[in-house]
Amino acid sequence: EAEVPRRALPALAGGCGGSAGLLRCEGPGLVAGMRCGKMAAPAAGTRGGARRRCQRLLYWVPVLFISSILCWSYYAYVTQLCLLSMENIGEKVVCLIAYHLFFMLFVWSYWKTIFTLPMNPSKEFHLSYADKELLEREPRGEAQQEIFRRAAKDLPIYTRTMSGAIRYCDRCQLVKPDRCHHCSVCDKCILKMDHHCPWVNNCVGFSNYKFFLLFLAYSLLYCLFIAATDLQYFIKFWTNGLPDTQAKFHIMFLFFAAAMFSVSLSSLFGYHCWLVSKNKSTLEAFRAPIFRHGTDKNGFSLGFSKNLRQVFGDEKKYWLLPVFTSLGDGCSFPTCLVNQDPEQVSTPVGLNSTTKNENHLFRQRRYEIPRATFLLILSLGRKVVQMLKRAKLSPKV
Repeated sequence: EAEVPRRALPALAGGCGGSAGLLRCEGPGLVAGMRCGKMAAPAAGTRGGARRRCQRLLYWVPVLFISSILCWSYYAYVTQLCLLSMENIGEKVVCLIAYHLFFMLFVWSYWKTIFTLPMNPSKEFHLSYADKELLEREPRGEAQQEIFRRAAKDLPIYTRTMSGAIRYCDRCQLVKPDRCHHCSVCDKCILKMDHHCPWVNNCVGFSNYKFFLLFLAYSLLYCLFIAATDLQYFIKFWTNGLPDTQAKFHIMFLFFAAAMFSVSLSSLFGYHCWLVSKNKSTLEAFRAPIFRHGTDKNGFSLGFSKNLRQVFGDEKKYWLLPVFTSLGDGCSFPTCLVNQDPEQVSTPVGLNSTTKNENHLFRQRRYEIPRATFLLILSLGRKVVQMLKRAKLSPKV
């Protein structure tokens, strides 16, 4: 009896997959392929891909909800309130001009927040191929930390983990820059990550934080303007001062929606204004950044004026427009502290180095010298002075 060819075995050993690999399997090779589960792999991959696509579609539901509310509010305010309910021509013109101004700024900033891609760490923060291979061979512990320290030696990194180790992302295989965090939804490391916002289906970070802040501001102004101009007509309909028409439902519900969103937006906008004034992110407000010397919740604070410029930039004429003007590159940030890696050149304890980020100086922080170190320096200084006095009083040879 002729032997059945087994051309499938080398293919299986090489990890063949998909229908093309299975069609090459003959005889016992086909049975081996079925036993090792190769035929089920494509189906599992298809189900996983379909599930991920469904999740991505579901992530857009909050954005579609906000967009539908915005479209309805435009119809209710412009058509039902201004054109059909307002009788004074001057009031109509003023309300329509002001409304469209707030509406345009609201939509513009919302669009920029949604569709501005988050910035990821540059290539210099990724481990090299040799370091990745070495990392896989080394056991977890001090050997891996030595690899991370060597990779971060020439990088502007000053923050650490709670144990004092280099911050490393196993998922992205990179050394994390300061203020960078991994987003589980985007599955990427995001520069200066603030949070992942479901209402914009995007990560809010270095590249779009200014847009997000303006989105909160203009959405709040938009709702307050609608509530203020709609209030008198809401009262008239509520007290039956106006006849029951189709506009009654739109005007009354428009006021309730605007007032409700105003309350929630005012608290959120106020919180982020406080974060900007302290140069913090939402993550840093919940967990203070850790430096080599320890935890410091105000480590990145440069003072109120400089903190504002970190987000809005130096040119004030662009502050209220959703165009990118934030300072820096997202990978390194000015700090008011002295933070040095072990491999960097050391400076005397307590002396602040004026490191530059772009063209902005770090603000020096007072009282950085510990009390014990200060007393030691003071005693050494006194001894030096006493030695100099003795040298002057001693007779010349």
